[in-house]
Amino acid sequence: MEPALSPALFLVAVALAGAVLAAAVAWPLRGDAPRAWIATVVLVPLLAVGLYQLVGTPAALDPATRAPVPTAADGSTDPAVFAAAVAQLRAELERNPDQPEGWPLLARALAAQGDFIGARDAFAKAVELVPDNPDLLVEAAQASAQARPDNLFDDAALAQLQRAVQLQPGNQRALWFIGVAQRQRGQDAEAAKTWEPLLSQVDARTAASLRVQIAAAREAAGLPPMAESEPATGAGTNGLRVKVSLDPDFAARVRLRGDAVVFVTARAAGGPPMPVAAERHTLQELPLDIVLDDGDSLMPTQKLSAMEAVEVSARLSAGGTADRQEGDVESATVAVRLPSSQVVELVIGSAR
Repeated sequence: MEPALSPALFLVAVALAGAVLAAAVAWPLRGDAPRAWIATVVLVPLLAVGLYQLVGTPAALDPATRAPVPTAADGSTDPAVFAAAVAQLRAELERNPDQPEGWPLLARALAAQGDFIGARDAFAKAVELVPDNPDLLVEAAQASAQARPDNLFDDAALAQLQRAVQLQPGNQRALWFIGVAQRQRGQDAEAAKTWEPLLSQVDARTAASLRVQIAAAREAAGLPPMAESEPATGAGTNGLRVKVSLDPDFAARVRLRGDAVVFVTARAAGGPPMPVAAERHTLQELPLDIVLDDGDSLMPTQKLSAMEAVEVSARLSAGGTADRQEGDVESATVAVRLPSSQVVELVIGSAR
C-alpha cells in the first residue's frame, strides 16, 4: 500500500496538478488576455479541489444534494479566494468577451457557487462562440433548466439537447435530459423510447435506477411493462467496467464502520494523483459492478476517454473523506490500456 498523504499535502498536490493543466489548456489566452490566463490558472485548481470533495457522482449534479464549497476551516478551498478568482475571471471576460475557453469555466464556477442564472448566461455566451460542441450544449441546457424555479427544459434547451445528439448520437447525458424534457411535456411514451437504449450502455447500478424511470414513463403512457433483460455486460467504447469487492478474510477479521465509504478511481498512468474519473459509494453497496466513464470525470478538460492508459484502484475510507487518511485500506492497482473491454477486478483488503 502506498504511504498516505496528509489531507493538506494531498490538496496541495491536486491544486498544483490543476494549475499545470489549466496553464496548458488556457495558453492561447496568455498573449491576448494575460489577466484571463492568470485567472484561469488560479480558478481551475481551486475548483478542482472543490469538485474532488464531491467525487464526481451523478447525484452531485443535483442542486438538492450538492455539497457546499469546502471552507478554509477544513483545509480546503477558501470561499473568499474562490469568489475573488471568479470575480476576476468575470471582469476579464467582460473586457474581452471573445474567449471560448473562459465562458464555460466561469459558468461551472458560478454553478458551484449556486448562481444558476449566472451559469446559464455564461454557458449561453460559450455556445455563441462554440455552437457545435455537444458536451457544451448539454451543460448549457442543464444550466438553463437549473435556473428556472420549476427546473423545466424549455424549447430552447430541448433544441440544444437535440443538437447535441445530432452531433454525438451516443451522448448519454443528452439522451437522459431529452427524456426528462419529454416527461415534463407529458410525452411519456417518447421518454421511455428515448431512455430504453441507454440500458445497454450504462452500468448495472445506473440501469436499475433507469428501469424505475422507464417503468414510470411506460405506466403513465398506458404501455405494458418492459420485458426484463440481462444487465449490460460491457462498458462501451468510452467506459471501463470495474467490479469491487471486500476480501472475505479481511471482512471477517475487521469490524467496519457502517458509514465507511468506497472510492473507485482511475488515474492517468504515471501521471498526477488527481483522478481522471472517480465514483463514491457506501460500504453497503459492495460488491460493486460499475462503469467509469466521462460522466465521472472531475475536470472537463481531462476525460477518461482521452487517456491511453490508466491505473484503477479502490479505497475503503473509514472517515468517508476523498483524500487518503491513515487506516484507509486499498486494493491492488490495476493498469489498463484504453479503450478496453476487460472487466477490472478490485479486491479491497486482500494480501498483496
